[in-house]
Amino acid sequence: MDIPRIFNITESKHRIHNPFTPDKYDTLGRVLRLEPGASVLDLGSGSGEMLCTWARDFGITGTGIDMSQLFSDQAKRRAEELGVAGRVRFLHDNATGYVAKEKVDVAACIGATWIGGGVTGSIELLSKSLVPNGIILIGEPYWHKQPQSEEAIKACGSGALSDFLMLPELLACFGDLGYDVVEMVLADLEGWDRYEAAKWLTMRRWLEENPDEDFAQDIRRHLSSAPVRYASYTREYVGWGVFALMAR
Repeated sequence: MDIPRIFNITESKHRIHNPFTPDKYDTLGRVLRLEPGASVLDLGSGSGEMLCTWARDFGITGTGIDMSQLFSDQAKRRAEELGVAGRVRFLHDNATGYVAKEKVDVAACIGATWIGGGVTGSIELLSKSLVPNGIILIGEPYWHKQPQSEEAIKACGSGALSDFLMLPELLACFGDLGYDVVEMVLADLEGWDRYEAAKWLTMRRWLEENPDEDFAQDIRRHLSSAPVRYASYTREYVGWGVFALMAR
């Protein structure tokens, strides 16, 4: 059980597997008014940066689940590094259908709503682990500006224009599902640059270390096209944010 190899290679040096920076996660923790002892569930927890830094800075406890063996191992090492291994735990598992045995104060699925088959299913899944009046966190892309061609849509990593919504439509969607949007923190261009551009050096180093790997041709093609594609399309058209929701 693991995620596609391309992600384990391109994001192997990432601590954060989305366009957030450490400052954005700090802002998110502060605006949520996290209190010591608050419990957090994170489905698709990646390398554990959110849970680990929140345990250090806000005193939360947490559980993260991720399909990547590499990222799960990195999360455990990060917890040890920050001295919070006793407050957070990380499971290498498929988070699809995961429900916490004990209800949590915050249930998150940040950048991995495929776990629930989309936004609606992920919110429904997270709600099963949540205390009354708890907070759901959804991290999701949206169209910052609507692309005008099929080429642009696909270059943004979207199969169809309808895969993403414009920001007002996304916020309205949460309301239609019966939730109040009580906070949001949006990625900025610096976060996007750090998320995407950091992959390029990782790919280059991987190619230098693995010149005879069968997968090297795929990585070479990806590296050769990624910078221009990102600057031309993703950076121009795609926004990303984390949205805090409470059931009405």
